[in-house]
Amino acid sequence: MGMLGKLALGVAGTGMALAVATVAVGPRMTDWYEGHHREQANYSTGSAAKASQRTVPAWLPDDASAVRFLRSTTTEDSLLRATVPGGRLPAGCTPTERKTGAAHPGPTAKDRPGAARLKAGWFPASPAAEVSGRCGHYSVVLSGDQLFAWQDGASARAAGQGGTAPRR
Repeated sequence: MGMLGKLALGVAGTGMALAVATVAVGPRMTDWYEGHHREQANYSTGSAAKASQRTVPAWLPDDASAVRFLRSTTTEDSLLRATVPGGRLPAGCTPTERKTGAAHPGPTAKDRPGAARLKAGWFPASPAAEVSGRCGHYSVVLSGDQLFAWQDGASARAAGQGGTAPRR
């Protein structure tokens, strides 16, 4: 085998090794990256969540329980799940307008934002079709006494709010 053949074999072998490494390591690197750019926590109450995490929205009721919060530090997208007393929207939130007389009116186009981009096992895969209201820059779905809320950080920044505004 000549020098050119050995060089070609070396390049092919290196390419194969890189391909195998990408398949084996690529998903782990993605998981590592996402895990290092996310803040996630559980709290017993809304007041504990707001006291511990400045990016938890102020509209979350203090007496909410079983609070779960996930936030991307790179995109400012957020997910929130909580049990809310009485299964009502929190104070200051705006319910989705429904057409009267329609059997299944669904949300209007302005009230139907895209689905949450973050994913968590405790959050529904596609809650956008059932939006119950808006709380600040969060879309909210109520299912019994369970509140599911998500924020698109890019939309919040575009609206001039810079994502989840810290409380003072």
